[in-house]
Amino acid sequence: MHLTKPYYAVIFTNTRTEGDFGYAEMAEKMEELARRQPGYLGFESARDGLGISVSYWESPEAIANWKAQTDHLMAQESGRKAWYSWYKVRICRVEREYEFNR
Repeated sequence: MHLTKPYYAVIFTNTRTEGDFGYAEMAEKMEELARRQPGYLGFESARDGLGISVSYWESPEAIANWKAQTDHLMAQESGRKAWYSWYKVRICRVEREYEFNR
């Protein structure tokens, strides 16, 4: 994923509670919904006990609009009630990147 710099990353680090409780379905729905938001650039995620999801955005305004999106607000509330035992959100400006690819 090569993006025009600078851009912004929202890093969502979390630990899950036991059980699914509709999490997988909602995660898929939120990823699809995020893709349709103005300013959305991409998404990466990994989980091995600790979950880390990173979404990429054109601007802080695009991030704020996504955070305030109605369906996303409902998912956030469900996350606090049922899906996460802990989470942290970091918003970063990406000014430089590099990668290795064999």
